Amino acid sequence: MKAMIFAAGRGERMRPLTDACPKPLLKVRGRPMITYHVLNLVRAGITDIVINHSHLGHMIEEELGDGSKYGARIQYSHEPAPLETAGGIVNALHLLGDEPFLAVSGDIYAPYFDFSQVLDVLKDKDMVGVPIPVDQRDIAWLWLTPNPWHNPQGDFALDMYTLRNDGPEKWNFAGIGVYRPEMFEGITAGDFVKFGPLMRKFIDQGRVGGELYNGLWVNVGTAGQLEELNAPLGSLKTGS
Repeated sequence: MKAMIFAAGRGERMRPLTDACPKPLLKVRGRPMITYHVLNLVRAGITDIVINHSHLGHMIEEELGDGSKYGARIQYSHEPAPLETAGGIVNALHLLGDEPFLAVSGDIYAPYFDFSQVLDVLKDKDMVGVPIPVDQRDIAWLWLTPNPWHNPQGDFALDMYTLRNDGPEKWNFAGIGVYRPEMFEGITAGDFVKFGPLMRKFIDQGRVGGELYNGLWVNVGTAGQLEELNAPLGSLKTGS
C-alpha cells in the first residue's frame, strides 16, 4: 500500500509561524510533525509515500529529500495553489496507482497511531470468502476520534463499523483514511475539490466504513496548541 501525506495547506491560523515555515514542518518535541508520520509509516511497512505541497513546499522537499534516510521512497505532488483535499488526491493519483491507498493529514500529531492496521480494512470478499459486488464494497475507511474543542458537534456518526452522516452521537474525522482510487472518478487533475461533499455522498450509499481511535491525537491548528505539545511532559491535554 502507498500513502499520501497532505502538506499543501497554508496554515493561516498559525501565522506568523507559517509565514516562514510550512505547517507540517513545525516541530513537536524537536521533530517536524510530518516526520512522525513518515517514521510510523515505515515502521508499519508502508514505504512508498506521496506528499503534496504548495506554500513553501521546497522546504518540505529539502527536509525529507527522497525519503531514503528514513527507509522510505518519497515523491512530491506540487500544487501551485492548494486544491483542497479531494483535489489534492486527484492531482496525485498518477503517483498513487490503482490500489487502495492511505491518506493522512500532515498537521495532526498522533505519534502512537499504528499504521499497520490500515493495510486490510477495505475488503473485496466477505467473511466466508465470497466476492463483494464492486458497487457494494466499502470505497473508503475513516478513523474517527472523540470530538475536540474546535469541532464539538463532530462530523460523522458510527453504526457498528459503518459511517452515517447523521446519528445520535457524532465523532470527529481524524484526518486518517484509506480510499479506493475509483472514489475520485470524474474529477480532473488540477480541479479544486473539497472532500466533505464527496465523502458524504458515499456515506449516504452505505459505502464508507470506519472505527474510533482513542489514542493521543491533536489537530495542531493554533500556536497555543503547539506550545502545549512542547510543554513539559505530563501537562499535555489529549484530544485537542
